[in-house]
Amino acid sequence: MKVNINNLVSISEANQNFSKVARMVDKNGIAVILKNNVPRYVLMEYSQLEKGEAVRDEEVEKVAKRFLVKHHKAFEALSR
Repeated sequence: MKVNINNLVSISEANQNFSKVARMVDKNGIAVILKNNVPRYVLMEYSQLEKGEAVRDEEVEKVAKRFLVKHHKAFEALSR
């Protein structure tokens, strides 16, 4: 994941001024919270999380279909 430096916030600042972090998410779509100067948490809108899960489900379905097409003969042999 690429992280924009403008989306970084320390855990202390997030704790003291959560509304600022929430506004950052509203503006930039994401905030990365650092703990000991290391990215530790990601804050994003809930609707974006749901979209990400849907994309992953679609990717799994696409890979599964490709696998079934590629190995169709083997599955036919098993069903006999």
